[in-house]
Amino acid sequence: MTTAPAAHKAAVGTAHTRVEGRDKVTGAARYAAEIPFTELAHGWLVLSTVARGRILSVETAGVLAMPGVLTVLHHGNAPRVDTGKIGLLGVPPDPSCAAFQHDRVPHVGWPVALVVAETPEQAREAAEALVVRYEEEPFDIAFAGDRPDAYPLDGHMPAVVGKGDLEASLAASAAVVDAEYTTPEEHHHPMEPHAATARWDGGRLEVVDSNQGTTWVAGELAGLFSLDPASVRVRSEHVGGGFGSKGLRVHQVAAVMAATALRRPVRVVLTRRQMFSLAGYRSPTAQRIRLGADADGRLRALEHRSLSLTSTVREFVEPSAGGARVMYDADAHHTANLVVRLDVPTPSWMRAPGEAPGSFALEAALDELAEKCGVDPIELRVRNEPGLGPVSGLPFSGRQLLDCFREGARRFGWADRDPRPGLRREGRWLLGTGTAAATFPVMARPSTAAVTAEADGTFTVRISAADIGTGARTALTQVAADALETAPDRVRVRIGDSDFGPAMIAGGSMGTRSWAWAITAAAAGLRERLVPGAGIPPEGITVRSDTTAAVGALPPKERHSFGAQFAEVAVDTGTGEVRVRRMLGIFAAGRIVNPLTARNQFTGGMTWGISMALHEEAVRDGASGGHYGADLAGYHVATHADVPRVEADWIDDPAPDPDDPVGIRGIGEIGIVGAAAAVANAVWHATGVRHRSLPIRPDRVIRAGAPARDPHA
Repeated sequence: MTTAPAAHKAAVGTAHTRVEGRDKVTGAARYAAEIPFTELAHGWLVLSTVARGRILSVETAGVLAMPGVLTVLHHGNAPRVDTGKIGLLGVPPDPSCAAFQHDRVPHVGWPVALVVAETPEQAREAAEALVVRYEEEPFDIAFAGDRPDAYPLDGHMPAVVGKGDLEASLAASAAVVDAEYTTPEEHHHPMEPHAATARWDGGRLEVVDSNQGTTWVAGELAGLFSLDPASVRVRSEHVGGGFGSKGLRVHQVAAVMAATALRRPVRVVLTRRQMFSLAGYRSPTAQRIRLGADADGRLRALEHRSLSLTSTVREFVEPSAGGARVMYDADAHHTANLVVRLDVPTPSWMRAPGEAPGSFALEAALDELAEKCGVDPIELRVRNEPGLGPVSGLPFSGRQLLDCFREGARRFGWADRDPRPGLRREGRWLLGTGTAAATFPVMARPSTAAVTAEADGTFTVRISAADIGTGARTALTQVAADALETAPDRVRVRIGDSDFGPAMIAGGSMGTRSWAWAITAAAAGLRERLVPGAGIPPEGITVRSDTTAAVGALPPKERHSFGAQFAEVAVDTGTGEVRVRRMLGIFAAGRIVNPLTARNQFTGGMTWGISMALHEEAVRDGASGGHYGADLAGYHVATHADVPRVEADWIDDPAPDPDDPVGIRGIGEIGIVGAAAAVANAVWHATGVRHRSLPIRPDRVIRAGAPARDPHA
């Protein structure tokens, strides 16, 4: 076929249904645990039942004699792996993934063996019959804000940043807030559990997996097993949710070990209960906020000190104090992220790591300061809007936070709000409204992409992207169509295959931004190659891109998305019930590629914020070190009955950053940021009682007592 110019209607910015939507609702789309393989064997992980100690024996003889059992892997016979290699994200893999390397048990739920059998039922029965004997040791799982063994830990940001004399500024302030805010352990729990199948094919390792980045997982596996990276292929076409939990985990490593031992495909799927120990989680936090302000509410002092936990196996920090370094300035400005090591599994990234729990503390404290100063909460933020990055001193590439508040206030009816708490009532319900700010950084990482002009006049894009349910595949189709000046139905986007080359993971709200950059660059190169009227050979014409240099050349600025969250709640102080009646989120998130899926992402995050505010809490048993109710019956999440009218919209950027060639900002995480704080602030407005610990459970509402003012007095 020959190339010829054609009229083009922009695809980016218009609503498109998911290109794979029909396949998903009809069952044609297969997920990692559904893909058939010849001679497939099934592995079942055996987890420790003690919280700390040493394995004395793994009694395999009886299990190996059970029907269908093929092998039992444990620390006495598993191959050794190398945990020292640096991966795609610049850090070594989590040692928790290095299965069966020693006899130590660092927490309840530590993998101690893998039973492999012909069927999953046989594997499970044998795994439950396996006897493992331990030498138990005392353990420590007690998390509290006053732990004397806490220490600062750098993550992707410095642990401690400060300027000015904090104590002097607080002493000189007309209004001071000094309070501790706590959030509990929370878990991702995507609908699709973690699953992986490993097999050897002609000397090459192939893993079919559910993950957030195929080149990421392929690189980690190559490093662990000391393989040539080119000899490892990871595929992950459809993913039923991730939220930060689907990187390299122990089930993939165990599957590779078993496939290597048996020389046949082996599949390992985590159960919902196992995910509580093996898939990461959000650490609980204890956050002390100290704010000092002049009588008019202008900040003189800000301290945000956050403590989270980590395991004895690996250091991980929940950087909850990071948001304060962007949101508000003060002459004395001090932030710190600290950790304490406990006998628990290693926490991990979870949707808006740092920003989600940190925004609850900071934005609730701002609401308390507004009350003390007698200033409207939105006006308080207006008076404390910084012109430059409070810590970095860098200019903002764009900061439309106040525009979000103004538009949100107009739509929500904020001007009609009586600021006094405990005054509005409907029957047994006390009513209140609250607001909070949201922010999330805008980042990009180098990626590669290949775009092919096919002989039939269509185009094929190949990139190791991941669509974890966000609609990324559809958004990239739209981006590619515009870059190629063609219609979306003439573009096929293939993703989820490490053979397509290095690309950023679906994480940090930078997946679509990073991938779109690479696709746009490849498409531009291809268009330069195509000659109008010239023929395209049967094999097509392909151009590859690599954005490493371009991403590295991006001038330093404070790049963030912003938003304003609004909530209305009804509270029954007799039963302790809190009902969110409506929520509104207005966001400034750059160029919106697909309004349909973008709104899904915003409202999904806000819904999770409701869940965070009122329901989610994983509780550990002090006697065993494990969880109470390690399932979705015991771990409460918001359901349909808990979610009211949730509205999300966005405002356009009137002055896009001229240094940014993409204009796309991540939207997957900002929806949850500030949402819990808006709900908590609304509960205060309804009842006159501050709830500084999440979730706001009925028992906590009941114990807090009656509202501050009797509306009938």
